[in-house]
Amino acid sequence: MVRFGIIGTGRISDWVLKGAGQDPRIKITAVCSRTAEAAEAFIQRNPMAAGAKVYTSVEDMAADPEVDAIYIGTPNETHCAYAITGLKAGKHVLCEKPLAINAAEGRMMADAARESGCLLMEAMVSTLNPNFAAMASRLDEIAPVRQYSSFFCQYSSKYEALKRGEVATAFRPGTAGALRDVGVYTLYPLIALFGRPSSIRSEIRTVQTDLGLSDVQGTAYLGFKGMDATVTWSKTYDSFQPTEIAGEKGNLILDEIHIARKAEMVPHAAPTSGLGPKPGRTTLSEGLSFNEYYYEFKEFADLIEQGKSESQRNSLQTSLAVLEVIDEMLNEL
Repeated sequence: MVRFGIIGTGRISDWVLKGAGQDPRIKITAVCSRTAEAAEAFIQRNPMAAGAKVYTSVEDMAADPEVDAIYIGTPNETHCAYAITGLKAGKHVLCEKPLAINAAEGRMMADAARESGCLLMEAMVSTLNPNFAAMASRLDEIAPVRQYSSFFCQYSSKYEALKRGEVATAFRPGTAGALRDVGVYTLYPLIALFGRPSSIRSEIRTVQTDLGLSDVQGTAYLGFKGMDATVTWSKTYDSFQPTEIAGEKGNLILDEIHIARKAEMVPHAAPTSGLGPKPGRTTLSEGLSFNEYYYEFKEFADLIEQGKSESQRNSLQTSLAVLEVIDEMLNEL
């Protein structure tokens, strides 16, 4: 059994508990929020947390001997301090994406994890999804890969307020914004599969606020040895484009990169100058047997049971490389 303390009582913590509750090894023993009232309300609306202790101090919760691990579901700028507090107290840490607001903080977190011997993992659902795994397992069949394209564009209800100068947490300059919020979903799987790009060029759209520039959408062009990638993200409009990996021997397609529900493969057609029949799609995997957030808790609990301090699928190397790429893009603004 893994006894979790939950830090943060917003929507994301509500969502992930629906998945955590499907793994019988997960138990919620503590909840920490800025006020006791918020923590108690969270416990009331999440039956899985019934009986959990209430904390308003991360340090106090991290010192609780009945907490084995902490989940961090708070604003990005708090991730580093909260994670290091937990790790220094000997707790495993599952931290929401992005791991940190920049690579420097990410490295501090990784160092603290290595010094403590505890597990630190970014809660990136995309790469733990079984449909993503089904797609990734077939990469050799379409090799050499020549192109990766991915989209995550999701209109934000806070965008209209942002244009009026009201800056919500999700758009806060320097710590949040569209790239860190939704763009990361296009970058993390790319870097997990192919490593750090050798070149980066990005076009990022911003809105000027009293707090600074808030990034709201963008497209990046990334170069790798023998292949290119294009990723597009936005909080100003919706898009329903799939994610596609194109190789000389075929194509792999995910219906969406955030939470893939279908993986398909299209073999390379015989040379016919475009006049022959189109190759059919083969479904590699479809649907999810569990709630989408179940898979990150399963991975986390498996690693603890195995005595491992790092995930191979959501590795710290990938998390840090993603933060370095995000830093490079945002430093151009």
